[in-house]
Amino acid sequence: MHNETLRPESTPAGLADFSPVIAAPATHNEGTLLDKYGRRITYVRLSITDRCDFRCTYCMAEEMTFLPRDEVMSLEECLRVASVFVGLGVNKLRITGGEPLVRKDIMWLIERLGALPGLDNLVLTTNGSQLDRFAAPLRAAKVKRINISLDTLRPDRFKKITRIGDLGKVLSGIEAARQAGFTRTKLNTVMMRGVNDDEFVDLVRFAVANQLDLSFIEEMPLGAINGRNNTFITSEETRAQLSEHFELIPSTESSGGPARYWRIPGSESRIGFISPHSHNFCDTCNRVRITAKGELYPCLGQNDASNLLPVLRAGNDDAVRQMIIDSMGIKPFGHDFTQQMDAPHVVRFMSMTGG
Repeated sequence: MHNETLRPESTPAGLADFSPVIAAPATHNEGTLLDKYGRRITYVRLSITDRCDFRCTYCMAEEMTFLPRDEVMSLEECLRVASVFVGLGVNKLRITGGEPLVRKDIMWLIERLGALPGLDNLVLTTNGSQLDRFAAPLRAAKVKRINISLDTLRPDRFKKITRIGDLGKVLSGIEAARQAGFTRTKLNTVMMRGVNDDEFVDLVRFAVANQLDLSFIEEMPLGAINGRNNTFITSEETRAQLSEHFELIPSTESSGGPARYWRIPGSESRIGFISPHSHNFCDTCNRVRITAKGELYPCLGQNDASNLLPVLRAGNDDAVRQMIIDSMGIKPFGHDFTQQMDAPHVVRFMSMTGG
């Protein structure tokens, strides 16, 4: 585990004293953030670290080189950029990593994000390994929902996929989230042929039994990871497999993200499919991503980005705000995932962009 502090060492008291100033929306139409196609951007995925206590095979290389501390946004900088986005009309913020809960002093940031006026939906994506100790504080800090990555229910397979993870800690974390009062907790399962495709029915049964939502995610061609041409599975194939065991009823529900949901009669669980490869969701895209090093990616499946960090460190939040507005001009209509999964158009690893 990498429990590092990324605060500027010269201002150790700054965490306790910092309070954000939300930029006024005077120079942007009605305080909303629009791209050139007229899509309103209301959802930001903010990575606060590229580090993780797992090494999942589809997310990163076995021997990863992580960013130096001075290239990663401080917690104060994360709060400032989030505040600017909220001032532009963003009302949903997802904290991601790497694994966000390995970041030292993470609760300082979460508590202040939860208090931002206008931020209606503060959510978190985690591998679940740290939830047994963080679930209650996260709930108290006004985190609305948690997504937990879970690709298998078999301890030996879990170890193989994550390389170093402990399934027992994740299952304890899921229970801790329930005990803390979280509802609509969602499991995220990356679909991999020959790896976990024989468990999809069991994962749905686990979700239903524990009143969890579950989203199946197509493996994405991000980072130079070999073998994905052989492991890729479409959402349609998995849905057909599940339909042999469950009645799946299409739903118009949305969690504000890319998942398309189905319901199982008699259950509160929603079964979702995220299909960035086979059926993209670009026409309704409402989100952008900020990496741990302050890069603003308007599209996960493209390489164009705006580097906010130098402007943040110059202390000019008005300039940051204008840079965010201008970056909407490079947001494409859609991503461009290649059919050659082992030769990705986007060469950065998922852990570098933010999960």
